[in-house]
Amino acid sequence: MLKVTRGLSGECPRAYPVATIGNFDGHHLGHRALLQTVVETARKAQGTALVLTFDPHPVKILAPRVDLRFLTSPEEKLAHFEAAGIDEVVFLDFTPSFAAMSPDQFAEDILHRSLTLSELFVGNHFAFGKGRAGRIDDLVRFGEQYGFHVHPMTPVTMDGDVVSSSRIRRLIQAGTMERAATLLGRVYGIRGTVVQGVQQGQAMGWPTANLRIPADRVVPPDGVYAARTIHGSQSYDSIAYIGTRPTFGAGERLIEVNLLDQTSDLYGQDIIVQFVARVRGDHTFASADDLSKQIVRDVEQARISLQRIPERVL
Repeated sequence: MLKVTRGLSGECPRAYPVATIGNFDGHHLGHRALLQTVVETARKAQGTALVLTFDPHPVKILAPRVDLRFLTSPEEKLAHFEAAGIDEVVFLDFTPSFAAMSPDQFAEDILHRSLTLSELFVGNHFAFGKGRAGRIDDLVRFGEQYGFHVHPMTPVTMDGDVVSSSRIRRLIQAGTMERAATLLGRVYGIRGTVVQGVQQGQAMGWPTANLRIPADRVVPPDGVYAARTIHGSQSYDSIAYIGTRPTFGAGERLIEVNLLDQTSDLYGQDIIVQFVARVRGDHTFASADDLSKQIVRDVEQARISLQRIPERVL
């Protein structure tokens, strides 16, 4: 079972701590490779596989005007760590005073004295300390000085570019869902509780389950998507819409999902909507009848996409 520690409290020593450091938003292919190496190294040494991460995300402190959106919720991130085999996640409060620590102070006080690391795996472009002044060569040197071994890791690349959270965010915000899924290793999804809608879809013969859009999550652009809806252990082929329903007068921006060939009352239930492929952008139609005819064409295209793309869940 995953242990979650907040702060650097005085605890019993960890057996041979093998760690990595980062925010791990998205748990993409690069993150998975790094975490797998940490877990395998810890298991061979009968040690502790450890992740050091930060709350809030450093960008929230260092660049508060940046509108940073996330690929995973805090709960999803912990679930991914546990699934990867990590033994413990240590959250440190990222405050202005913490950000002002020198690289040497961070290495000595946090990595050596507090965590007593044995081994540390980080990307070969890792930067740390005030102003990100510390680089991987500094970290290797501090490791030699304080008694822990640093392993610089070559990042995972695809099509000549590093697999990164920022790259995946851009793909999703552009609606390039299939490419984002390739880098994530799964179809991107958003979890939420089904809320009551205005039932325009119901009146047109296309009942939908509606989700409010989390304010801090990366969301694909408005439009129609081939989707899969996860409810409990079940996965349903679906068609999803993101937008404000301009044909009926713009309202609240929601995620609306229709389960294809299924009838299920999901009101009040937690579901995950996975956006498999973009079908089209959002449009204003002259009438509800015109929209209904377009939905029939959208469903046909969504079925083609769902047949073509293998099912991958969170």
